[in-house]
Amino acid sequence: MSAEVGEAIAANRPVVALESSLVAQGLPPPDNLETALAAEAAVRQEGAVPATAAVDRGRLLLGAPHSVLERLADPAAGAAKGASRDLGPLLAAGTLASTTVSATMRIAAMGGVRLMATGGIGGVHRGAATSFDVSGDIDELAATAMAVVCSGAKSILDLPATLELLETRRVPVIGLATDELPAFYATSASLPLPHRVESPEEAAQALARHFAIPGSGGMLLVQPPPAELAIPAAEVERWITEAAAAATAEGIAGASVTPWILSRVSELSGGRALRANIGLIVNNARMAARIAVAYAALRYPDGRARA
Repeated sequence: MSAEVGEAIAANRPVVALESSLVAQGLPPPDNLETALAAEAAVRQEGAVPATAAVDRGRLLLGAPHSVLERLADPAAGAAKGASRDLGPLLAAGTLASTTVSATMRIAAMGGVRLMATGGIGGVHRGAATSFDVSGDIDELAATAMAVVCSGAKSILDLPATLELLETRRVPVIGLATDELPAFYATSASLPLPHRVESPEEAAQALARHFAIPGSGGMLLVQPPPAELAIPAAEVERWITEAAAAATAEGIAGASVTPWILSRVSELSGGRALRANIGLIVNNARMAARIAVAYAALRYPDGRARA
């Protein structure tokens, strides 16, 4: 842990974990590093401490220093993309690696952090009935007691199947002032949600009750992208269809599919998708910080969270 993160946890102050795959694989330079720093700044502005996760030189990092973020952002560094399943081998090899949602959850939970923010989680890929391609984020959410603030699952996925699998794996999905699952770039996937809260304080109450139940795993807190950046779902679907066809034609497979398609969608959208992606990442970090502050106040109402 960085000194800042360690001191905040020891003093019971609010901490928000942030993933780093957006830096190494999710966004192009220089937007990748600038967005990561903007997300950290948004967390601080709301009164919480950001804790960006990464893997480097045989260590799991919580509160990665600027120098590591710079290396992750440099394509020449060749950083690996680490999910929770990869952490052991990456540590053994001493590899520089970013962390996906699942790896960030695992690392943050080890440090006692309960909240993280990201753009969108992974889920059930289109065609998973034959490919069995389902993100490890789902199982990590089922197993790890962490609340993830996001704008739903990435639009390139099978969103109805993803929502159904989250239900099967006992992961509560709660809308933040919304009744429908956001579709990453788009405001809604037209899929109703079972639960809704209106404020960070109500979200913190739900977190507290959920984590107090023995054996509980994680939960998903979802909010749409900023209204001024949201893109109509029909436009997004057209770009995804074209990008997915191109990925198949070029033989893109495995962990490379999601970042490749998102990059192609950004091109097809004339940059609109990239701007929405950046905006929702920062917006979700800000909301996670607000919830973390409310959660800390709820847990320590007599002021035991030390300044």
